[in-house]
Amino acid sequence: MYSRLVLPAPAKINRFLHITGRRADGYHNLQTLFQFLDYSDLLTFEASSELVLETSVPELDSPTNLIIRAAKLLQQVSGCNKGVKITLDKRLPMGGGVGGGSSDAATTLVALNVIWELGLDENELAALGLQLGADVPVFVRGRSAFAEGVGEQLTPMSPSEPWFLVLTPDVHVNTMAMYQHEDLTRDTQPIKVFAAIDQQGRNDFEPLVRRLYPEVEKSLNLLDNFGHSSTGPAMMSGSGACVFAPYASKEAAESVLAELGCKAKGFVACGINRSPLQSALSSYL
Repeated sequence: MYSRLVLPAPAKINRFLHITGRRADGYHNLQTLFQFLDYSDLLTFEASSELVLETSVPELDSPTNLIIRAAKLLQQVSGCNKGVKITLDKRLPMGGGVGGGSSDAATTLVALNVIWELGLDENELAALGLQLGADVPVFVRGRSAFAEGVGEQLTPMSPSEPWFLVLTPDVHVNTMAMYQHEDLTRDTQPIKVFAAIDQQGRNDFEPLVRRLYPEVEKSLNLLDNFGHSSTGPAMMSGSGACVFAPYASKEAAESVLAELGCKAKGFVACGINRSPLQSALSSYL
């Protein structure tokens, strides 16, 4: 039995994101290529008689937080009445399109399955994750993937693993509002799964978000203007606000970030096709 686990909740980026239609239930069909970054929130799980979340971010200290919702969902489906103290060290930007909330929820499902000795398999945890959000299953499964449907139909993929400079504009983009906006492109032609690796980056949210959020527009322009050593186009992740560009080396990405100076804030991380959550968990098991 494990009474304490310390596990990462990694960021993801969308190497491209196409909206291919709106469904009758109001949800959208999409195609995207998810890839993880070696940059994460950190969650500590400790056995307790109560369910408690501790965080230094006041707006996350809420019963509606995805971490708490994930824990309560596990209690509900398993009949488990155990508690846990969860401490969140928040590093990923909120409303940034890099999956921070979904990743936190997935790490919670995976960790509590171990601490509470529930014995659920990956498919069962991924199905529970889908009840919390369309991005949660890819974090549970921990492999870069071509996603279809609302994001839950996953085909494992192995794209290149460059270094990325990720800029984090100081703005929170409302994902629901972007999906509901009348100007969102919703008719991109679907591609075949084998074409996903070669797909040149495009994000159907980007033109809309650039127009509505000047901070995102500025960050994309900065990467275009300063990213002379990038190996691909600057683009936005998810529904925004984070933007990124790929580089051949860590040094090249860090050089551009240093050159930007006070013009922008961000971080450098490596794209990886296997989530650090699974690697960290294997060190315990």
